Amino acid sequence: MARGSPAGAGDKRVTARARHDQCFPPIARRDADTLILGSLPGRKSLEMQQYYAHPQNVFWKLIGALYDADGTLPYTRRVRILTTHQIALWDVLAAAERPGSLDSAIVHRSALANDFAKFFRSHPRIRRVFFNGRKAEEMYRRFVVPNLGSGFEGMRYECLPSSSPAHAGMSFAKKLDRWRKIKERET
Repeated sequence: MARGSPAGAGDKRVTARARHDQCFPPIARRDADTLILGSLPGRKSLEMQQYYAHPQNVFWKLIGALYDADGTLPYTRRVRILTTHQIALWDVLAAAERPGSLDSAIVHRSALANDFAKFFRSHPRIRRVFFNGRKAEEMYRRFVVPNLGSGFEGMRYECLPSSSPAHAGMSFAKKLDRWRKIKERET
């Protein structure tokens, strides 16, 4: 008898369908030259339908500090800060099963990567990719790089400290110092 089935329920089994979180469309103008990648939106972001919506996630605070803007501006204005500075934002995974919001809970066998070859062809100026944390970098190297194909060898990749509240061991000031690399442009 399946757990939770009433006595006498016969052969009927209660099955729980795994929930797959879905990512958002990318935030990107065609002239973007920089891409910041997360792993997959957390519960609060999915609920709010906004990237980095968890109040303890410092992503928008970091962007605000980098570009002299209030990190608590309305979401559309925060997004405009990114696009005005030719920064695109997306997630490595299009979908995956993940109980809770922690990246460590992502079930790898359920992971489906976004189509980066198509994205990079649509945004040909992107040459810099920054990962928002090690998990995003790990998933990109595992699920994207093997299928990326040729023509993207000139990309420069760099992992930044995660903005997630789960990675609060590093001070905001230290994170900001590392995130300043986003503003550095090659001449």
